[in-house]
Amino acid sequence: MRKLTAVFTKKLIPVYCALAVLFFAFRDDDLFQVSKNLDIFASLYKELNINYVEEINSSEFIHTGIDAMLNSLDPYTEFVPESEIEDYRLKYVSTQYGGIGASIFTKGGKVIVSEPYEGFPAQKNDIRAGDEILQINGVSTKNKTNEEVSLMLKGPKNTPLKMVFQRPGEKDRIEKTITREEIIQRNVSYYGMLNKDVGYIKLDKFLENSAQEVRDALVDLQKNNPTGVVLDLRHNGGGILQEAVKIINFFVDKDATVVTQKGKVKEKVINYRTVYTAIAGNLPLVVLVDSRSASASEIVAGSLQDLDRAIIIGERSFGKGLVQQTFNLPYNSLVKVTVAKYYTPSGRCIQALDYVHKQADGTAVKFADSLITEFKTKGGRSVYNGSGVYPDISVKDDSFHSITKTLVAKQLIFDYSTLYRNKNTAIPGAHEFQLTDYEYAGFVGFLSNKDYNYSTNTEKLLNDLKSEADKENKMPEIKSEFEALKSKVFYSKKDDLTQFKEEIKRVLENEIVSRYYFQKGRVENNFRHDEDIKAAVNVLNDKTKIASVLKGEGTYKIIGRPQSFLSARAEK
Repeated sequence: MRKLTAVFTKKLIPVYCALAVLFFAFRDDDLFQVSKNLDIFASLYKELNINYVEEINSSEFIHTGIDAMLNSLDPYTEFVPESEIEDYRLKYVSTQYGGIGASIFTKGGKVIVSEPYEGFPAQKNDIRAGDEILQINGVSTKNKTNEEVSLMLKGPKNTPLKMVFQRPGEKDRIEKTITREEIIQRNVSYYGMLNKDVGYIKLDKFLENSAQEVRDALVDLQKNNPTGVVLDLRHNGGGILQEAVKIINFFVDKDATVVTQKGKVKEKVINYRTVYTAIAGNLPLVVLVDSRSASASEIVAGSLQDLDRAIIIGERSFGKGLVQQTFNLPYNSLVKVTVAKYYTPSGRCIQALDYVHKQADGTAVKFADSLITEFKTKGGRSVYNGSGVYPDISVKDDSFHSITKTLVAKQLIFDYSTLYRNKNTAIPGAHEFQLTDYEYAGFVGFLSNKDYNYSTNTEKLLNDLKSEADKENKMPEIKSEFEALKSKVFYSKKDDLTQFKEEIKRVLENEIVSRYYFQKGRVENNFRHDEDIKAAVNVLNDKTKIASVLKGEGTYKIIGRPQSFLSARAEK
């Protein structure tokens, strides 16, 4: 028994150390309840550890308990054990790691290169999207997971990897020795001039050095004397709050309150103010947002909107108005805790989901419309809390058709682009490239023996109709009409490759362009289809329009917009 108790005590020390910190966060009248519940927890663990019929993996057991406890709060409060610290750092803090600079995916037990990053070892060694990775340092990758292969590829910089590849369409294997380098995934993935007058900065995340990268891009663009700048925060899920404050300061002069965080602990109530003279204080500015713009993206968009410093274009943003902070725990673990809500200069919080009053099944619901409150911008425009940042000019996001989503999800557009790249050594520039009708016909021929079956919305409704008719025993009466309608839908569906040709071509062209011009090529190729950017350029070229929007006139205009290629890829 003494030995078991010693083992139990040793296993529980990290948990006690972590939970004991709670004592100092409670008032005196709460201490008894904290002490009582910790005692119950410790006693429960002890009895299970000693008496349960099977051996208990203490690490997994405690981790499960911690996760269940944190899941009762919100999805942003999480425990990070020592084994996951590096992945956490790459996801939330740093953009640097040692590797070859390529993303991968698995398909049918094979590991495929999804995209090499321009300027890094994989691309410099002519590793292409579509190449299958067979071996890494003599170890087969067959049936390994993405995570396992990613771990094999990452390591200290300047260390070699002996790799074996198979390129589609080629008989011989490709053997390469690739030296790992420090891979820096930039926060600003692209910047440049959209035309002779308007600059453009695409910011993908708010991790380390994001503000410096935006500053460098802005300073470089100002050499062209632009009449306005577009800051693209679409698909940007956020990051470090302080980086967002710095970026706002590039456009707003010092001594302006740009965001306030408020927590239940006094030390968590902080007013963030601009501290420097703006480097582009008078430059007309448009900020692009969509439903995946969250957290720090919404701080930037909401603050610039409240201060009447920018026009917001796109879709309503995600609606994350919570602030997290990390705290170190024993044994090199940590916990990320939601410590506050943030409020834009007008005083609004854009948090969309209520994690305090959940449904019985634990699902968080949106704040009721009755709780939505009107606030005023610096110039007197009406803005509202809850449910994210609403754009000043709303551009409707028209979803891709089912056939396009299916061709992307089944990797058929990816696979054809791989074959296209292997047969064509060069294409026109990313801005100019377009498939000919003859080439599109080649793609249709490529699909002739491929499985790209999918269900249209009409087919789903027909299936629902059949189910209801069967329940009510009405099917015999409508069978002939039902079969005729089903047949018409089937033959109509066969024409989808023709009917949605332009949409499919656009996605296919973007994937092909990436094989030659990589990530920057994707962005440039999509410019001619991007209705958000077209709307931004039109606004920035019209000073009267800028003034009218900032006065609260003509807001929430709806413009038809086809989805971006990135949105289609996200369906995979």
